[in-house]
Amino acid sequence: MNSSCETSALTCTRSIRNVSRGFCNAIVDVELRYLKTINNRFAALAEQRHYVLGNHCVDTLTKEEFLGAVGKKKSWYSFSQGPAHFIVLDSCFCSDGQPYGRKNSEWTDANIPAEQLEWLRADLAESHKPVIIFAHQRLDVSTAHGVRNCVAVREILEASRKVLAVFQGHSHQNDLTEINGIHYCTLVAMVEGPGAVNNGYSVMEVTSDRSIRVTGFRNQIAYALPRA
Repeated sequence: MNSSCETSALTCTRSIRNVSRGFCNAIVDVELRYLKTINNRFAALAEQRHYVLGNHCVDTLTKEEFLGAVGKKKSWYSFSQGPAHFIVLDSCFCSDGQPYGRKNSEWTDANIPAEQLEWLRADLAESHKPVIIFAHQRLDVSTAHGVRNCVAVREILEASRKVLAVFQGHSHQNDLTEINGIHYCTLVAMVEGPGAVNNGYSVMEVTSDRSIRVTGFRNQIAYALPRA
């Protein structure tokens, strides 16, 4: 190839990269705009808000972008409220330890890294209240919808003898299982299509006797979870 052709090819490659980068930035901007709109509406209803990251949350966006837009510092953390202690887990990590973001992941490759597992073990040890776990990918199955190291996670939860239930999603279906004294409640997708007929949501209450009531709306099933 002569020098003029090489220059033309290089210029063309740079132009394609610039167009691709501009297209990507435009998609990110749109996604952030949607997220901020939703968060603002949510903020009008509840001052205290918590977000459990799922694969769709950080498909286009990075975790830093998502968390920044909703005013959160970390994607995995805990808090206490009323009679219970709540733990938010983040299983949006690839098998190589890389966090999800910018379409670098497969929805079937969900993992909770060792650092987060050690933090989970320590947080459970410090809690003096019964514990509720929130996760996106399922911790009760070893299928495509499950966290790949779910067995290791469950061992930590069971060893604490403090976990009442795990609330999870990812498989877009109502499901309820119990494993070694812990309820695993899989919630239906909040939005599955247009119109109210295709959505589902719920309110969860922890009672004084440590039982749990889930009031379901639309496509979400209601549950009464006795203390296991």
